[in-house]
Amino acid sequence: MDNVGEACSVKAIGEMTVLVTGASRGIGAAIAERFASVGMNVVIHYGNSHEAANDVARRCMKFGGKVITVSADLKDREQIYRMRDKLESHGMNPDILINNAGISHYGLLSEVTEEQWDEVMSVNLKGLFLCTQAFMPYMIAQRCGRIINISSVWGISGASCEVLYSASKGGINAFTKALAKELAPSGVTVNAVAPGAVDTAMLDHLEDDEIRMLEDEIPAGRLARPDEISSLVYFLALPESGYINGQVISPNGGWVT
Repeated sequence: MDNVGEACSVKAIGEMTVLVTGASRGIGAAIAERFASVGMNVVIHYGNSHEAANDVARRCMKFGGKVITVSADLKDREQIYRMRDKLESHGMNPDILINNAGISHYGLLSEVTEEQWDEVMSVNLKGLFLCTQAFMPYMIAQRCGRIINISSVWGISGASCEVLYSASKGGINAFTKALAKELAPSGVTVNAVAPGAVDTAMLDHLEDDEIRMLEDEIPAGRLARPDEISSLVYFLALPESGYINGQVISPNGGWVT
């Protein structure tokens, strides 16, 4: 049997490329900067936030690696495949795919419209499926790759008034576990990171007193920083993490165990 672990460590860090979807802000931006900090080539995907993505790119470029930004609607297969062709033309086929792009929804399930359901599922689940399907053949061909999906603690425990969001993240967890078994013989690992409450714009809908109440519920007594999540994502991408596969790891300050 081939030693997949050895095959997966042939490339030097500076020769590897990571694609981070939804990388124009928050956790995605922190992930992009973490990989750039070690000299890896970074692809910053964004939907509409062109200037914000450029700001992240400029911060990443300071580390010396190759950095490009790409825009695509992740609900559209053709746009994803055009993005793949662009990366291939730049010699930047991703060795690591971080499926980070996602949207949230807060409200009672009784008030969720079919359009809202379709939008959240299309971005959070369909987009992840299409990106993975587009970029995993390269990893399989080289018998090495990392796919890391950004889920949520709510995909594990569920949350009142976030049934739609929780369902989409629970789907990501199941997708992760199943695909990990499918791709393991090809040297590609698939894991998910399911953060608890993180200090990003996704919590902007909460008032200050609601944030304080939330922090009181967390044993650590505070929200997570985006860089704490990006450090875990980076660890899972390392060659020496090749035996970690099919896992949903939740950095949540002891909130959910």
